[in-house]
Amino acid sequence: MQSRNAMVLLDERRRHVDVNGAYLSLLGYQREALIGRPIYRYVVGGPLASPAEWRSALLTEQFTGEAELWAADGSRVGVQWAAATEVMSGRRLVLLVALSTSRWGGRFRRKVAADEKSDLSAREREVVRLVAMGNTGPEIAAELRIAHDTVRTHARNAMMKTGARSRAHLVAMALGEGLVLDQLAIAQQGS
Repeated sequence: MQSRNAMVLLDERRRHVDVNGAYLSLLGYQREALIGRPIYRYVVGGPLASPAEWRSALLTEQFTGEAELWAADGSRVGVQWAAATEVMSGRRLVLLVALSTSRWGGRFRRKVAADEKSDLSAREREVVRLVAMGNTGPEIAAELRIAHDTVRTHARNAMMKTGARSRAHLVAMALGEGLVLDQLAIAQQGS
């Protein structure tokens, strides 16, 4: 999980399965202090959702929100995030991606799931969806029956239109703005 955006992979019980370097840097913890522990231990005020609300959110397959997290030094970090669930190897896992962070309380530069949609073309949204599902450029090219260079062009154009700094940032932004959520849900229902 290499990205400038903080990313965490959770299991159904909200326990850390994996984290990336950006997440470790954001909160200041060592990886060993997080893996296997519930994320709500690090949420200011405890869990954001009851167990039933969490199970319900998992069924929606994608959701967004805001939380304040405790950093290792005792400070608070505000995080706007987008999440997508997927079943891998028989396990339901949740990928949470930080869209925006703030060390000044809930003052974020933008709102999660803003009403305005970017002007991504249908093909660009499809490429972003496939990137979000973990497909490589050659896999996307094969699935869409287009050249690998065309996949790169669509990804690059989508990044330019959204202002994303990386493919991971592009996926995070697209999830947060709801640009690929419907397509992800349709694709997961078909599989």
